[in-house]
Amino acid sequence: MVRETGGLRADAARNRRLLLDAAEAELAEHGLDVSIARIAARAGIGKGTVFRHFATKDQLVAAIFTDQLDGLAATGAALLEAAEPGVALLEFMTAGVELQAGGQSVCQLAASISRTDPAVRAAVGRLADVAEALTARARAAGAVREDVTGHDIVLLLAAASQAAVPLGDVVPGLWRRYLGLIFDGLRPEAAHPLPVPAPTNAQLTAAAQPA
Repeated sequence: MVRETGGLRADAARNRRLLLDAAEAELAEHGLDVSIARIAARAGIGKGTVFRHFATKDQLVAAIFTDQLDGLAATGAALLEAAEPGVALLEFMTAGVELQAGGQSVCQLAASISRTDPAVRAAVGRLADVAEALTARARAAGAVREDVTGHDIVLLLAAASQAAVPLGDVVPGLWRRYLGLIFDGLRPEAAHPLPVPAPTNAQLTAAAQPA
């Protein structure tokens, strides 16, 4: 009986993974209006199985976004062991912008969900902690200006991605240009005082609360 229960749990976990991967791919290819039926067909499971895991599309998107944030946080955590802190921070930012550039539909829908979904908000917090650890190493090494924080880094990931959106289909990879410009602005050479301080934890938490 224990083996059967374990098998059922393994099947459920496998179906959930198939569902998340299929939904992420369908949203990237077809946008926010993609149907649950299409996602289920791509995953090779029934619609009923989809709704056993996620009652709404919003819950499904929140789960995808949480997975993406945790994956990026894991990438950042691994980079904490890198020999060059500045290079590590840039590699982390590159991974973050590339993730957003390849999943605009998920990011657009997740932006409205993240204010109310506790799992997404917790994942954002974990990502911010890793970003701050990477940024602190880069500051200590003199690779970035002293007033840059991990919260700045997380917010700047979206800036590079969004700057390239109007020409994204015409000039693939254009976001790399804007990330390069942003990272140059983070360097300490010729830095000027910033007119507004970095957001605090309290401010980010308040912004994530439902209106």
